[in-house]
Amino acid sequence: MKIVLAYSGGLDTSVLVRWLKDHYNAEIVTFAADVGQEEELDGLEEKAKATGASAHYTLDLKDEFAKDYIYPMLRANTIYEGQYYLGTSIARPLIAKAHIELARKVGADAVAHGATGKGNDQVRFELGYAALAPDLQIISPWRMEVFRKAFPGRTEMIQYCADNNIDVEASASKPYSMDRNSLHISYEAGILEDPYFDPTTPENKSMYKLTVDPEDAPDEAQYIELDFEKGDCTAIDGEKVTPAEAVYKLNKIAGKHGIGRVDIVENRFVGMKSRGVYETPGGTILMMGHKQVESLTMDRDLEHLRDGLIPKYAELVYNGFWFAPEREALQAFIDNSQKSVTGTVRLKLYKGNVTTVGRKSPYSLYDEDVASMEGVASSYNPDDATGFIRLQGLRLRARAATQFEFIEQ
Repeated sequence: MKIVLAYSGGLDTSVLVRWLKDHYNAEIVTFAADVGQEEELDGLEEKAKATGASAHYTLDLKDEFAKDYIYPMLRANTIYEGQYYLGTSIARPLIAKAHIELARKVGADAVAHGATGKGNDQVRFELGYAALAPDLQIISPWRMEVFRKAFPGRTEMIQYCADNNIDVEASASKPYSMDRNSLHISYEAGILEDPYFDPTTPENKSMYKLTVDPEDAPDEAQYIELDFEKGDCTAIDGEKVTPAEAVYKLNKIAGKHGIGRVDIVENRFVGMKSRGVYETPGGTILMMGHKQVESLTMDRDLEHLRDGLIPKYAELVYNGFWFAPEREALQAFIDNSQKSVTGTVRLKLYKGNVTTVGRKSPYSLYDEDVASMEGVASSYNPDDATGFIRLQGLRLRARAATQFEFIEQ
């Protein structure tokens, strides 16, 4: 039997390499998707092979991640439950896709992951596998009773590594877990499981990796210009950028000003509430800039219709239905709505805040002559408002005349 294991080199997946190999008498191939973890990927191949893997693959997916996953999601102004920019969620379908492609390439019988039995990622990965490779066996050790009995906690896992000469830098007192990619970093579990715990105090704020504390940000504001074409950011301060370059550069710029921190209690797909702390500096700026170009160029009713679909689109991404037909259909509508979303936005960055200070577009629907409170525009006659208002009020007058007793009860 040959199993391809999604591998991070951390405690859990280091244990899984050896445990899967022994439990299934299998050949283990490890796989890591490079979606922007940076130094976290250093030394993975050597470590995986030393732990018992026959081969290891680290696949560079950063460009594909930004172009085919982050940017399409940003075109929809996608935010889950009003706050979460879906940085972890959007990486999972790409990782699942790459996992399946590698399993096919090496002739594997099964794919395995180390996602816990309480989290969202087990759902996201396995829905991706189901959509792309329904014939492959899926192994989820954390949902196997035999595995849970062997490893009821981190102490047992650390001891297992010691007994099997598996090199892991792990501690049973690790204060939280972290997941990183080019769009964001998420922090959860451990000390963060208390929703009243404050991670921004002087003794705790070193947790943050991408952003400085807004109090420590520069005292002088920075202005930047973003160019958009058909809903996608294509240039920063006049310099052309690829999607991956845009995310990377804006992370640096926004992080310096303490922009992009979110601390929320969210509703997991599996049913429980969970506290998560997120840093999404570049994504926060991209979202703001995109909205501002849309405000100039998108038809009102089209914009309102699209906005009504954002919660559903966000829910599909969060829950793991990226490869579902309804997400694909929504994406087609969203992408069509972006045909005219081209222009430039100027933003002011200062101590955790992003302020729009200008926007322009060759396709702007804004007509200063019509909008101005001074004078009368040839294309707008104020007298037309009389009939418009009377027609809009017709049903309200009818209700007041016959159902007055029900009003304000």
